[in-house]
Amino acid sequence: MSERTARLSSEAAGVVEHRYEVSEHREVWRGRIFSVVSDEVNMPGGGTAARDYVKHVGAVAVVALDDAGQVVLIRQYRHPVGRHLWELPAGLMDVSGEDLAAAAARELAEEADLTAGTIDVLADLHSSPGFTDEVVRVFLARDLADVPAEQRHQRSDEEADLQVVRVDLDEAVGMVLAGEITNASCVAGLLAAARARDAGWSVLRRSDAPLPR
Repeated sequence: MSERTARLSSEAAGVVEHRYEVSEHREVWRGRIFSVVSDEVNMPGGGTAARDYVKHVGAVAVVALDDAGQVVLIRQYRHPVGRHLWELPAGLMDVSGEDLAAAAARELAEEADLTAGTIDVLADLHSSPGFTDEVVRVFLARDLADVPAEQRHQRSDEEADLQVVRVDLDEAVGMVLAGEITNASCVAGLLAAARARDAGWSVLRRSDAPLPR
């Protein structure tokens, strides 16, 4: 526990938190990536309330920063919002037993044709905790190199339409503030990367740091 976390926990120590126990749990629908569940949850003051949410396998995302201070952005079609979005190389925690840093390296290679000599943790996100338990780990990748042409991943479906560009990190942060980048992990990753750079990278965590409980 960090000094900051310990201080905030101490300040909140006088607050008695309600235990939101689940009295009934059922799975409504199951797919390959996520499932939909419904819980009856005990509420403060008595009574219960139904809470429907999405259980997700989780994801990784990568802020890939080159020696010139440029970050790799991809532009990909996202059907739920019906348009292309600027994003980070990212993907699911979908390989059984795969180390998260290895998953990040795999996605960087598959989506941006790059390898990284150094990978650190930038941020952990609950992407939208009002309706899903999805956790996204955002890594910082540096010391970039190209994947040899003969070893590059053959992209299909929406990935066949990927556009890959490099943008100065400060320009990318400007795109966030201008509303041109709205993907949550991309927004968080770019802002965290700029902050970490300005702190001399001293705030980075090891690539094997534990996920939030």
